[in-house]
Amino acid sequence: MFRKFAISYLVVLTPVLCQAPTRRPMAMPLQCASGDCSLLKGAPQTAGMRSGFVRLQTGATVGWHTTGKNEEMLVILHGQGAALIEGQQKCTFTAPAVAYIPPETRHNVENNGSEPLEYVYVVAPTAGK
Repeated sequence: MFRKFAISYLVVLTPVLCQAPTRRPMAMPLQCASGDCSLLKGAPQTAGMRSGFVRLQTGATVGWHTTGKNEEMLVILHGQGAALIEGQQKCTFTAPAVAYIPPETRHNVENNGSEPLEYVYVVAPTAGK
């Protein structure tokens, strides 16, 4: 009886284990037809990190949001703008720059410059989450 159960158990689990995706190094161009496109989509592609490329026109914002228990980094590639953090002063930046958004923080990003603002965001789980 035990042997029969063990064989059935392996038959069921083997396809799942064999199909588990492998994370691999990759490179991709930062060319997106729209103003916002995903680059890394999290598991199983990564261990939990997500990222995307954003292009904001002058005067535009991404909208108020939070990344929950995840932290976020903005890598400003072109233009100027501000990270708006709820309850705090604007954090202004001009490319090249980096902005950090802590977990559990409601925020927005605005383009207050005269040309498109382009940046890559990286969202990752915090340690122990």
